[in-house]
Amino acid sequence: MNGWIRAHLDRAGSGAHHETMNTRKPYLLSIAVPRVSSALRLGLVTLLTLAALLLFSVLTAHAGLRRDYPFAAGEKLTYDIYWTVVHAGQATLEVLPDEEVKGEAARHFHATARTSEFVDNFYKVRDTLDSWTDPAVDRTLKFHQVQREGTYKKDTIFDMDWPGKNLDLYGIQGFKGSLPLDGPVLDSLSALYAFRTHPLFADRVVENQVTDGKKIVLGRTSVVGRETIETDLGEFDCFRAEVDTKDIGGVFKKSPGASVIIWFTADERRLPIRVKSKVSVGHFSLELVRVESVAEVAGL
Repeated sequence: MNGWIRAHLDRAGSGAHHETMNTRKPYLLSIAVPRVSSALRLGLVTLLTLAALLLFSVLTAHAGLRRDYPFAAGEKLTYDIYWTVVHAGQATLEVLPDEEVKGEAARHFHATARTSEFVDNFYKVRDTLDSWTDPAVDRTLKFHQVQREGTYKKDTIFDMDWPGKNLDLYGIQGFKGSLPLDGPVLDSLSALYAFRTHPLFADRVVENQVTDGKKIVLGRTSVVGRETIETDLGEFDCFRAEVDTKDIGGVFKKSPGASVIIWFTADERRLPIRVKSKVSVGHFSLELVRVESVAEVAGL
């Protein structure tokens, strides 16, 4: 275990209720609050996972098309997350300055999810994800997810050994298992940014693989149309994509009739503007409410 992993596990382990959940809440809150917090967590995770499911059709069917990188350090996207009509919290996606990982140049992507001030009174959520990739955003070099939800605490760390074609998975308690790497693999966060480096077309059926550290999941997404989306930031010409949820797992696997729709701007920025989903715990959505530094990095 390298020093970076040990340092994070030592910090996470101090005073933690490791991967356990305190269920002692008043009756009404025991129903409502977990659903709101689930919407918050699902909102961010789904946004990232669905972007991952969109990635590889561009690589296979249009491999000759030129990639571009419409983001740079300083770009930050902020989303409001709703469970039905309840404002559950906010999520952010951010590009941080480049770093170095195991002697290799690396891009650094950062995401957060947090409950609103009202929900904090009952069930406080502070989740973060960090991903480091090669400059081309083809391979994850390092990944760290931190979940702090009420008294529940969990860390997920990918230690990528690309020369050895192996991924080691760590949690708060230490080593959890290994996964062979047969080719370029991205985590859910970096896959979002990898998708944005490729042109997007209507009437596409998309299949790709993305890892959660335990398995490699095959997803299928269809770009079904083009729509004008009205938001607080203005109107956007967007591609609408519908996701086949059968291989996503989790709450989607337990929700017959689950649906997920995601909209990306139909321009060179390919910004994720809106996500809507229906699962067993209800309807949730994400709405982009603030964009920082896009004018600088996209030349707008």
